[in-house]
Amino acid sequence: MKERLYLYDTTLRDGAQTLGVDFSLEDKRVIAERLDALGIDYIEGGYPGANPVDTAFFEGAPRLKSKLVAFGMTKRAGRSASNDPGFQTVVQANAAAVCLVAKSWDYHVEVALGVTGEENLEAIAASVDAVLSAGREALIDCEHFFDGYKANPAYALACAKAAYDAGARWVVLCDTNGGTLPHEIEEIVAEVVRHIPPSRVGIHAHNDTENAVANTLAAIRAGARQVQGTLNGLGERCGNANLTSIIPTLILKEDYASRFETGVSAEALGTLTAFSRQFDELLNRQPNRHAPYVGESAFAHKGGIHASAVAKDPRTYEHVPPESVGNARRLLVSNQAGRSNILAELARIGMEVDKDDPRLGGLLEQVKTREAQGYAYEAAGASFELLARRAFGQVPDFFDVESFRVMVERRHNAQGELVTVSDAIVKVRIGAGLLINAGEGNGPVHALDQALRRDLGIYQPSIQHLELADFKVRILTGGTDAVTRVLIESLDRKSGRRWFTVGVSPNIVDASFEALIDSIVFKLWSDRVAPAPVA
Repeated sequence: MKERLYLYDTTLRDGAQTLGVDFSLEDKRVIAERLDALGIDYIEGGYPGANPVDTAFFEGAPRLKSKLVAFGMTKRAGRSASNDPGFQTVVQANAAAVCLVAKSWDYHVEVALGVTGEENLEAIAASVDAVLSAGREALIDCEHFFDGYKANPAYALACAKAAYDAGARWVVLCDTNGGTLPHEIEEIVAEVVRHIPPSRVGIHAHNDTENAVANTLAAIRAGARQVQGTLNGLGERCGNANLTSIIPTLILKEDYASRFETGVSAEALGTLTAFSRQFDELLNRQPNRHAPYVGESAFAHKGGIHASAVAKDPRTYEHVPPESVGNARRLLVSNQAGRSNILAELARIGMEVDKDDPRLGGLLEQVKTREAQGYAYEAAGASFELLARRAFGQVPDFFDVESFRVMVERRHNAQGELVTVSDAIVKVRIGAGLLINAGEGNGPVHALDQALRRDLGIYQPSIQHLELADFKVRILTGGTDAVTRVLIESLDRKSGRRWFTVGVSPNIVDASFEALIDSIVFKLWSDRVAPAPVA
């Protein structure tokens, strides 16, 4: 039988420490739900009580199959667990498990905490006991474990043993400074599992020497059975171990594939590329084209002997099938390869199209042209589906926006406060009628959204539960004539369904409005609403 490896994602907590990353509450919910669908065992949601977003996330925590984990610190030395308000906020959070960071380097215990080694050990044991008493699963992150072990092996092991002996489900060994090398990780973990069962030991690696993934794999070889990391390697300084690389390696590569199993199915693994790119879009950053497994160039071949060999047998220059991780082969000198990619995406959305259908070539050229203009469909599946179905004549003309106008005014309100208000007017032709709608919002996009959805005639019942959940703006080129891409997330409050649409224009409002229109049309098409009759 294969041994079980448990995957632990800390994107929403450790990943949030990345320079320039600031998750909104909605971001955290979307990411948690996608991680859950992927098959992650533990999702660390944040540090309840540390900031309003994390606190609100746990208060309205989404329902997950994965175990939601609240992160915090062990109780303060010299104070009981029940008399430590910050500690109790974490322990009582709406979560299945609690992960507490504990110092395991005697230098940090004395300098950072200012307590004795024995007081620190007592705090670890008492904290685990308090978590278990609250009915939660207990995890201890042994901070600076590897540096601590190299400085004082006996004390670092004593910290890990204190957590294990107190009943912690997982004792996680952290390479907090990210400076430990793979051979050191393997040697030290092998020693730890002589004292603590492998089934209770985890690894948490940082990437300061570009070895976080290698260190994680080394720890698994030595006995660790819980794997911590983040999506796309997000994290403080140089980042954390990249789960987007670790997961497919564990599933697709020997000797891991034959020895271990995870909660990620082959079907879920096939969504990894789309998830990785959607995640980058949520962060408003360009996906890493050269990322292993999921990068745009991971299976790209540029002419010459490589392209020729791959056309005969992909195994000549590809270490795994690209479709196994949801990616696609790109033979940059071959139009047939592009056609194959489009066919695969059409099949995914339920469109069965003959490979010789002449309309397929037109769709392929349209996608290439629009991507050159700045459109990106990896994270905007609804916009791509509309583009494809329109190419095959499947989407009716529900309505036509004849014009729109937005005004932004900064003024004093009735209370004398200086506020900025946006007003929008949209002219929409539905069938034989013309509707003129007005809307007001706290910004031009919000005002346009309100105006467009205020009255869509016979379509109003279908969109009454539709709302704009979020939108992201990316400037693709510099200067005053910069091209802007807008990604909009829409939510159907009744069904809970979400979808993403994209718009591109030199004008940010125009790009936003294009994505808004796509969102509404996608909702009407998905509900199979009949178009209004034309006189």
